[in-house]
Amino acid sequence: MSTTDTDVVGAITLTEGELDPYITHADTRHRLTGPGLPSDGTLLDFGGLREHGLRRVAELATDADKLAEELRDQLVIGALRTFDRDLDSIVLDGATGKVATTHLSSHPVLMDLAPLAPSLEALLRFAAATEELTASRGRFASHGGRFGPKAVTEASESLTDVFDAGAGGEVAAYWRMAALIRPLARIAGPGEGLLLGLPQRLLDEEFGPGAIMRFEDVDFPPALVHEPTRRFLRETGLPEDGLLFQLDTEVPLPALTEYYADERPEEFSADELPATADRLIRLGYLLEDTSLVVDGTSGTILAWSEPDATLRPLNADISTLAFTLWLLHREKSIDAAYDLTDSYEQLAATMAQTLAAVDPIACDPTPTLDGDDGRRYWPEIFEDQTGGTLYA
Repeated sequence: MSTTDTDVVGAITLTEGELDPYITHADTRHRLTGPGLPSDGTLLDFGGLREHGLRRVAELATDADKLAEELRDQLVIGALRTFDRDLDSIVLDGATGKVATTHLSSHPVLMDLAPLAPSLEALLRFAAATEELTASRGRFASHGGRFGPKAVTEASESLTDVFDAGAGGEVAAYWRMAALIRPLARIAGPGEGLLLGLPQRLLDEEFGPGAIMRFEDVDFPPALVHEPTRRFLRETGLPEDGLLFQLDTEVPLPALTEYYADERPEEFSADELPATADRLIRLGYLLEDTSLVVDGTSGTILAWSEPDATLRPLNADISTLAFTLWLLHREKSIDAAYDLTDSYEQLAATMAQTLAAVDPIACDPTPTLDGDDGRRYWPEIFEDQTGGTLYA
């Protein structure tokens, strides 16, 4: 195994001898012995190739004799990545150069192949384009600083063009969702006092005008002094039913201490609540036992979980909470048209990465509060396939 500085600094390459007898496809051999594969990336991880070399699926799967014939000689070269963990394994057909994904499972009869790219060259182009779009650099530098529905459409079309040109018209689900979901992060630019300035009427158009509740100053408790949050609730509002969030339509909005004292005095006493409970304003609930609250001083959105009596960060502020609810609603419409949930784990990762591009808190597991264990609600709920969060 060797590394060279050709196309990529620290690239992972193989010798001609290491390719034999597994890889006979000429272009694939040239890529692996020449420019190689990137040693780091946000979407693709080829670290296992550097450490272990080429390995057949049959060498890694449990009960390999039960594998489908088409899977046995596929070569495991890496994995799709999300944040700090692997998703599906990336496998290579040594005879054709085609790249696919599979999920190495203890039940080999359930394993199958899902197309990813027609070649390693195309795979790397697709990943590079996706990363460039997220960062507004390279071929997508001109998209930087552009926000709103038109910017979303143009970014989606541009990324789709890259995939269509490289995939010969058969774009894999992973890249299709990248082109349809990731550009949604461009729906809103910076806000005044909030991270995002949502386009006017965005929530009304998505949820229906009768489904959005706006508040008046009389509805706000004295503890809600964060003016950008007050302004957002007055002017933009929140959906009463945000699919995974139910807004509390009983006004005025109570502080968490008032909510338990008035509505559920038998559940929690004041000394069992967070130390800041008198400035945590309850907006509604995520689950029946999890309240969604806003810190009246900072505007941070948090989740108060009753079962483990823990307060955890949820969103950076009210604007990114609204974006999250909009993103979920939009995803369901997209899934209805494209069946993206057929690749559920990949879609959940794409949703989390899209949210993370907008909100630095929502998917960051770094503990920031007393008792915070790093669990984050939105990534977990996206990944809950049994609960069917992302299904249309």
